[in-house]
Amino acid sequence: MAHLKLRDPSVQGTNPYAGIKAFVAGATGGTGRKIVEELVAKGIPVRALVRDKSKASDLLVDGVEVVEGDVYQYMTLPKALGDCNVVFCATGSREPLDPLGPFTVDYNGTVNLVNVAARAGKVKHFVFVTSIGTDDILFPLNLFWGVLFWKKRAEEALQRSGLTYTIVRPGGLKNEPEDGSGKGNVIMKGPNSFGLPPREQPGSILREQVAEVCVAALIEEEAANKIVEVISKESADEQSMSDLFAGV
Repeated sequence: MAHLKLRDPSVQGTNPYAGIKAFVAGATGGTGRKIVEELVAKGIPVRALVRDKSKASDLLVDGVEVVEGDVYQYMTLPKALGDCNVVFCATGSREPLDPLGPFTVDYNGTVNLVNVAARAGKVKHFVFVTSIGTDDILFPLNLFWGVLFWKKRAEEALQRSGLTYTIVRPGGLKNEPEDGSGKGNVIMKGPNSFGLPPREQPGSILREQVAEVCVAALIEEEAANKIVEVISKESADEQSMSDLFAGV
């Protein structure tokens, strides 16, 4: 599928995000919440998918509609998606003692969402948050029931779907900078750049920076149909999102 230019000033005036309505799966997770916040800051209407509305009262802000559904219950998703034309998937298994969690959530749930988005016929971009190490079966996170193995299978399903996509693989996720340090500048590279030797050391990144990358992918033409790995370092030069995506 050709990349649809969401940033067409002749159609959408001066606001590059005009005309976008976003669906966020995983909206109650750490990264998902930051994505919702970033979308709201850009003036983008949001439908936030939650399993239980009563536990998501903090998401009820102007510009956000909370809808109930579950990624591993396929039949709940078409109605939840509604008229959204971009999708963010920031889901992840939260039960480390559940051996089926990565298959159920990270793979099957994502595939359900991909299939619903593809069949809807109106989704212009699908942004999927996975993890550095997804290409490496020996990466330590795979000790949690093969979670990265299943994330990789989900990435492949998205790539086969015909949807325009951006897959964002962050390093270690943080909520705040470490004591005495700044948040650093984003470093973005192509797939399989960070991880176990001989790859570069993975590093970490703030969730809010991951959210900024994800939302920027909607309007950066160079983000279309790419896998990007992101970390942040104080020693890195500051670059625009356009330059970061163009460099991959």
